[in-house]
Amino acid sequence: MILEVAHLQVVPGQAAAFEQAFGQAQTIISAMPGYAGHQLQHSLTDPHRYLLLVSWQRLEDHTQGFRGSAQYQQWKALLHHFYDPFPTVEHYQAVEHCQAVALGVNTAALPAV
Repeated sequence: MILEVAHLQVVPGQAAAFEQAFGQAQTIISAMPGYAGHQLQHSLTDPHRYLLLVSWQRLEDHTQGFRGSAQYQQWKALLHHFYDPFPTVEHYQAVEHCQAVALGVNTAALPAV
């Protein structure tokens, strides 16, 4: 499983419109082959900053499948005008022997890794 981590800086005054547009855009990404889940997190310290976490089965599902698709063009049209500067995106893979979930924690709220 691959975790895509995107740092999003939204134009001041556009947070509500961005969140509404993301609500539409998430239906696009969630229908893509290899998609395994996502979370959009809003910073508590910077009202213009978001963190997007997307789980993919394989790196290529994101870098070639999604980004090379017609659906990505729809995603871009919905969201990319909200960003300044353009997001930084990185991909991570879990270190198998270095992960845990606390007992009693609702794991449904955690990103799939």
